[in-house]
Parts: sequence; structure tokens; C-alpha cells
Amino acid sequence: MLPTDNLGSAPLPRIVIAGGSGFLGRGLAWYLAEHGYQAAILSRSPKPDSNWPKNTQWYIWDGRGAGDWARCLEGAQAVVNLVGRSVDCRKTPANKKVILESRIHSCEALGSAMRAIDNPPPVWLQSATAHIVGDPIPEDTLCDETTPPGIGMAPEVGTAWEQALNENVLKNQRAVIMRISFVLGRDGGALKRLGFMTRIGLGGTVGTGTQWISWIHQNDLNRLCLAMMTDASYRGVYIVTAPEPITNRDFMKALRKAYHRPWSPPAPTFGVRLACRLLLNTDPELALLGRRCIPKRLTEQHGFRFEFPQIDLAMADLASSSKPTD
Repeated sequence: MLPTDNLGSAPLPRIVIAGGSGFLGRGLAWYLAEHGYQAAILSRSPKPDSNWPKNTQWYIWDGRGAGDWARCLEGAQAVVNLVGRSVDCRKTPANKKVILESRIHSCEALGSAMRAIDNPPPVWLQSATAHIVGDPIPEDTLCDETTPPGIGMAPEVGTAWEQALNENVLKNQRAVIMRISFVLGRDGGALKRLGFMTRIGLGGTVGTGTQWISWIHQNDLNRLCLAMMTDASYRGVYIVTAPEPITNRDFMKALRKAYHRPWSPPAPTFGVRLACRLLLNTDPELALLGRRCIPKRLTEQHGFRFEFPQIDLAMADLASSSKPTD
């Protein structure tokens, strides 16, 4: 039986979130619950804890093949696909393979399941990466939805990812591709690590400090997802980032200001590479390279108004309290 609204009169509109058990999915589930929806989470593992809205549904899937999970798609208002193995890792051949296949296989599984039911969701929101533009030279090159894919692993994965969506979306389904940038939130993501480092006095400039960071506050991402689900004018590819990208030097300065920390010593490039290799087991280019993206379609075509357009506003909000955003 589906959960009902407070009057017990009708089922709440359901949004399916594939790969929704992590940082982004949890935040979106809470946001949807606050706005009269219920989330159906597709995950590889059982519900990890109780910190979820009470009406959340939970379905086990492997991100590859059909299964009982497909029934949650019947009659849903939208499906949001957030599946993708984290890129916060060493780029070994094995990891590269999993990063690519996790994204492609999830699109194939969802497309196959929706073709087999009578009333599939009319909207498919697909996460993608703003890193599809690569690491532009010069590094202050301004990138938007018209910028062609760059060269390297991230652009190759990003291109294949979006192609998988286009090959599996249903004929009458409205498809929205969200090229998401660096998401800032209290309860997870890279900011959790950066905030800890800043609080203990290690919040200095990383590398040259001139690399650009395209970022978005998690609450603006959630607001945008709901707008894209409910407004039929959203269609196609969007850069999902705040309108004011910032250099790493200014980003770290804003982070120190938010946490009331003084100047911190910079982390030189060679030190970052060494720490990533020996301590963090991740790719140093995630910190040392960047891109300057702007959400041209969101602002010019849709007039989307960001609640947190500037980094200082976002940082102040995120550092102010552990209470979830509205």
C-alpha cells in the first residue's frame, strides 16, 4: 500500500531515485518529502539507517538487470537517475571500467524496465557531469551548454553517459540531462572533508589556486530538480552550477571565513600529489584542475533564481548549523 497524505485521501506522488542512497539522494528525498512527494529509492544495499523521511520506499537493485524493483516505476511522476561509481578514487583501469559501466548499465536497466510497464514516468532526470568539457586551456575559459566535450577520461565517460540516456529514454518521455558540478552540502560530499581540514588549520590554497571551481549549493540543486520534474519547459542538456564560479584560492578563503579560521599554509602541487597517492588513495587532478562553468540555459531561458548565487552566502549557510536545509 502506498503512503497517503495527511488527510489519508490519496497516495502521495512518487519520485523514483535510482542510486539514491547517498549524499545527493538523501537530500533530495527529504526535500521532496517536505514538498508533498514520496521518494522510492533504488539501491544496491538495504536502507542504511533511520535518517530518512518516514514515507520513503526502498527497493534493492543491482543497477544492471530487471527485477521486482521495476514495479516502483509504474505510475511514478518522475525518475531521477543518480547512479555512478564515485570518481573520488585512483584512476586504475579497473576503477575506470566500473566508473563507466555503472553509468551506462543503470540507464539500460531503467530504460528496459520502463518499456515493460504500462504507465512509466513521463519525466527522466539524468545526472551527468560538468567535467564533460574537460580541463580547458586557458583555464579561465568560460564554459556553458554549447561548449563541446573535451579530451580525457571524464569527457569520454560524460559523453558515453549522456548517449546511454538518449538511447534508452522512451519516445514520449521528457528527458533532462543535468551536468552537475561540485555540490556543497552539510551532510556529505567533498565539503565534509574540506570543512574538517579547514577546522583543524589545513584550509589553505590547493596547488596554484588558479584552478576554477564550479559549484552549487545542495538546496539549489534540490529546488532545480523539482522545477525540472514539474515544469515541461525544461528539456535537454543543462549545466547545473551556481552562476558565479570561483578560483580555488577564493574558494578556500571563503571556507576559512565561514569556519572562522585564519590564514592557512598553502598545499603545494607536489604535496597534494603525494598525499593523494599515499594517504587519500584518490586522483590529485580532482583538486588540482578545474573548469569555469556557467548555467546559461537556467538563467537566460528559464530565469531560475538561485537562493545561493555567491560562495560566501553558500558557505555561511552550510557552516551555520547542522540542521538540514529547507
